[in-house]
Amino acid sequence: MTNSEVESVSGFVGNFNVTIRKKARYVDPDECTACAECANICPVAVPDEYQQGFSSRKAIYMPFPQAVPSAYILDMENCLGNNPIACGKCADVCEKKCINYDDQDELINIEAGVIIVATGMDVYDPTEYDEYGYTRFDNVITSMEFERLICAGGPTEGHFIRPSDRKIPKSIGFIQCVGSRSRNGRGNPYCSNICCMNTVKDTLLLCDHYPGVEARVFYMDMRAFGKGFEDLYMRSREEGVKYVRGIPGDVSENDENKNLVLTVENTTTGRREIHELEMLVLSQGVIPRQDGDQIKRLLTLSTTSDGFIMESHPKLKPVDAPTKGVYIAGCVESPKDVKDSVTQASAAAARASILLNAGKTRVEAITSHVETDKCNYCGICADVCPYNAILAPDRKAKRAPTIIQAACAGCGACAAECAQDAIIMRHFRDEQIMAQIEAILEVEPHKHLLTFACNWCSYAGGDNAGTARLQYPTTSRLIRTMCSGRVDEKFVLHAFRLGAPMVLVSGCHFADCHYINAVHWTQKRMDRLWNKLDKLKIRPDRLRLEWISAAEGQKFAKVMRELENSVRSVTMEEMEYTMKIMAEEENRILEKKLKAAAKKV
Repeated sequence: MTNSEVESVSGFVGNFNVTIRKKARYVDPDECTACAECANICPVAVPDEYQQGFSSRKAIYMPFPQAVPSAYILDMENCLGNNPIACGKCADVCEKKCINYDDQDELINIEAGVIIVATGMDVYDPTEYDEYGYTRFDNVITSMEFERLICAGGPTEGHFIRPSDRKIPKSIGFIQCVGSRSRNGRGNPYCSNICCMNTVKDTLLLCDHYPGVEARVFYMDMRAFGKGFEDLYMRSREEGVKYVRGIPGDVSENDENKNLVLTVENTTTGRREIHELEMLVLSQGVIPRQDGDQIKRLLTLSTTSDGFIMESHPKLKPVDAPTKGVYIAGCVESPKDVKDSVTQASAAAARASILLNAGKTRVEAITSHVETDKCNYCGICADVCPYNAILAPDRKAKRAPTIIQAACAGCGACAAECAQDAIIMRHFRDEQIMAQIEAILEVEPHKHLLTFACNWCSYAGGDNAGTARLQYPTTSRLIRTMCSGRVDEKFVLHAFRLGAPMVLVSGCHFADCHYINAVHWTQKRMDRLWNKLDKLKIRPDRLRLEWISAAEGQKFAKVMRELENSVRSVTMEEMEYTMKIMAEEENRILEKKLKAAAKKV
């Protein structure tokens, strides 16, 4: 469905319900023969987005040559034929009578078993790099604009010219990493992957079409890591393309001939150089989709620190999203070239077909369960669930929340937030975790650092430290939970009640949470605990919160070494006071629960 948008997505794996808004085209695609009579007579001209603004289009137009369907579409924002009708020429000239000014958007509902997200990426706007003169100098263009100028289907029909005088330039410069690998507050810190080889390809096109044209590439590092890419790079150098290792710091324009003067430090020779070129191309990086927040909201997806969609596991499940039944492909996951996008698309289709052919999905036995007799229908669990796997309760009808087992991932955030202890996590029950705490602190509790570690990141980070043979104190005792969001307040308080000198809660970084946003509830819960400890006159710094990823074995070992000194700083008198206060607090909470249960009966 082209010219359409997904409005909403509900349901879960195998049972998605998708609402699609099919936008009004105002031209019947089944009747239109693309004769172009309507466009020829249309009096409105606006910049053509497909041609990067180098040419114009009419209000009724073909989006691009290979558009599907091969029919014209009416841009009602620029059309003069509606509200009120001031033109209507296209409708008069259309022999098929396929233009309808009263056409309306259509909402379509479809049912789907799986969803593949392949929404691509956007390109970086280099306007903020003012020192390069983009938008100030006519002959400074982007790599996207270069593609349109040299393309046979472009505004100049493949005749490459410079915009200022429409002459073929004799010298062209390319500046790499515009908007990429930047940590100065502009652009993005990551490598955009495709820019280096795109420039190499562009230089080869220039050498093939215009022998004698001098091309110079200004770069930090040329990254030609793909199959055959190094050969292309060497071929470009053999064709006479000059590669200068250094990024220009200043670009000015010669008023007489509109040539561009670049000042650059060549880091290979260690000298400052001045280059005069007739045209300059900014090799712009790629960025996540501008409407990415809407996609994340519709499918409850999470992103990495660079803003691209995060996969379930970078090695074991590279095309699976954390939400079951949702797969990702192409540049929505990270910057990549065409070959890698096609490969990932094939993998996503294969993963989707496995699930569809099976007809049912396998669920890990770590999902949650509601004990309806304890529930007070508050609905907090439904608000907390990052997967929308809990159907909200109905207080009036006294209907407890319902957990969709196929959608539940077992993070445990709902159980940790439930004040009534009405939610049970299979294989990670409260009683099991409490028993682990008691076993760890049974003998010499003052010597142990009790650590709750997230299975996917912090616990794996500990494994990383171990396999790397990193040294850290043996006082740490780990309790594995599927997510740091599973760590209930009562676990921490019970640990202090039994004499723990310090408690560490460790989980994923905010951008890397395996359970989308469950780690946010960890932060909120720890904030409440710190306030509570402060009110009870217990040092809040005895409860620590650390974000450690699976790849940060070094950080895991460093944190353990740092906390060893903190454990030793806690005095016996301080621990005895804490144990006394916590015993009183536990009794108070127990009495409160007993009264509430009696009142309910």
